[in-house]
Amino acid sequence: MKKLLLLLFCLCTWQSWAQGLAQPDRIKTEKGDLVVQPVTHGTVVLQWNNKTIWVDPYGGAQLFTGLTAPDLILITDIHPDHLDLKTLEALPTSKAIIVAPQAVVDKLPEAMKAKAKVLTNGAKTSEIGIDITAVPMYNLPEAADAMHTKGRGNGYVLRIGNKNVYLSGDTEDIPEMRALKNIDVAFVCMNLPYTMDVNQAASAVLEFKPKVVYPYHYRGQGGLSDVNAFKNNVEAGKKNVEVRLRNWYPENKS
Repeated sequence: MKKLLLLLFCLCTWQSWAQGLAQPDRIKTEKGDLVVQPVTHGTVVLQWNNKTIWVDPYGGAQLFTGLTAPDLILITDIHPDHLDLKTLEALPTSKAIIVAPQAVVDKLPEAMKAKAKVLTNGAKTSEIGIDITAVPMYNLPEAADAMHTKGRGNGYVLRIGNKNVYLSGDTEDIPEMRALKNIDVAFVCMNLPYTMDVNQAASAVLEFKPKVVYPYHYRGQGGLSDVNAFKNNVEAGKKNVEVRLRNWYPENKS
């Protein structure tokens, strides 16, 4: 059985490499490894305990070739790099529960709405054995015409085994992010003018001190953010935060 599971994992890994995706990472939990598969931009696939989570599936169905169909889909916001209906409708999502804010659910096709769980900021649910807390994500200063207004979208904190996993969504270095506690793995955005720059992101990370942080969602109007500068800033803070740089933009082949 172990040999079969190893073979399946290697096959999935080979398929991911073949389509240009970064090699998946493995993070130990008390109930087996959490497998982290970067896909593109703000999209990540998580696998744990024989369950698969897709976060903000985006970028075309071809990017998901060979990846396991989802049991759970998390969507953070209404913008098309998070709520990509063309991609969602082209993928095998019929068995998946969708967790999303109301603004997202309002835009889903009727068949997907029927499987959706609405979470507002601060609300919690438990799906497929994973505790999910919706947390704020928004721009500073707060304004009615901001690209991301407070309360519309969700970041998420997931309890996966004995690990707490934070997904920032589109946000600046808001007080709610800085106040996070006991985060084991964080996915933090950094792209101007939509979210924040690498200095803001590093400052926030040094305050809430996740054990591991992945810069993701780092393509902005000026191209890709300097994630190496982010890594240097975090490491200079000497807070024992491991920065993992992965290629979230497979078309760049970097």
